[in-house]
Amino acid sequence: MNISYDQIPKKKFSKELFSLDTKLETDHITNFLKTSTYKTLRKKGAVVGISGGIDSSVVVALCARALGPENVLGILLPERESSPESKELALRLAKKLKIQTIEEDITGILEGAGCYERRNEALSRLFPGFGEGWKAKIAISGNLLEEGTLNIFQAVVKDPDGNSFQKRIPLKEFMQVVAASNFKQRSRMMMLYYHAEVRNYVVAGTPNKNETELGFFVKYGDGAMDINPIGHLFKTQVFQLAEYLEIPWEIRERTPTTDTYPGGSTQEEFFYRIPFDLLDAIWMGTDAGFSIIEIADELNLPAFQVQRVVLDIKAKKQSTQYLRSHIIDINDMS
Repeated sequence: MNISYDQIPKKKFSKELFSLDTKLETDHITNFLKTSTYKTLRKKGAVVGISGGIDSSVVVALCARALGPENVLGILLPERESSPESKELALRLAKKLKIQTIEEDITGILEGAGCYERRNEALSRLFPGFGEGWKAKIAISGNLLEEGTLNIFQAVVKDPDGNSFQKRIPLKEFMQVVAASNFKQRSRMMMLYYHAEVRNYVVAGTPNKNETELGFFVKYGDGAMDINPIGHLFKTQVFQLAEYLEIPWEIRERTPTTDTYPGGSTQEEFFYRIPFDLLDAIWMGTDAGFSIIEIADELNLPAFQVQRVVLDIKAKKQSTQYLRSHIIDINDMS
């Protein structure tokens, strides 16, 4: 349920103004899931890719509550570089929810597409000898509150002996690493649609508002779905729902990650550059009409830091607009 900002009192900015009525929000989403699945799309249930992360855990819990656990299928989609913790936590939640699960290891698909080879080729141009046994991740240098720099990506690698190296990654290598790594999200979604079509189920998406509106998703990968239950919720609000839905604390306390890079890149260091509680508070505050000064005073931050976050939000929205665009059809051209 979207926040009605015109109903928020303007006396004083506070993060508490944006707290969810978790029961009301749960009822709102479960009603949406029932209507969109059974009436609008005329499907029999839902498929959800489960990873042990907070977003997929909340979505699968909401689907089980709305459609019944017998009509929800959780798909585990590991590959050879996945964290073992992802599978363990996903299975623990599935058992709690009493939903059926299927595991599909997509390593073979990725090897056939050259995912690892293409990525490693780009990284080996920066780090001679990079290959099997090495770990790597992509991170943005610096904290958004501490530095007013552009989003400069660094490649961080570790060799089999445990020695770490870091370099600024040039655009050519960065684009190749990302393009190759995106095979993972697109292969996962391909498998979800297979199981959905076999059962006449919908694919329930897991992106939240931060990911959808700032462009932290792969087009036709994790950005593909039939229904979008939490796309209107900020990350911090997803955590609020998780507590209400009694998602296991191990999942709620886990650092958000895409589980894409073998070096274990977190969402904050790869993309956001700021903790979610601050990002969401500043974003919601500006959307609600509070001034930079009001927000800064409440968060005990200098106004220039809040302004920096606001500008970064706008820049991310603008630069990733193509990810949210529909197919350009020749019939739409004037």
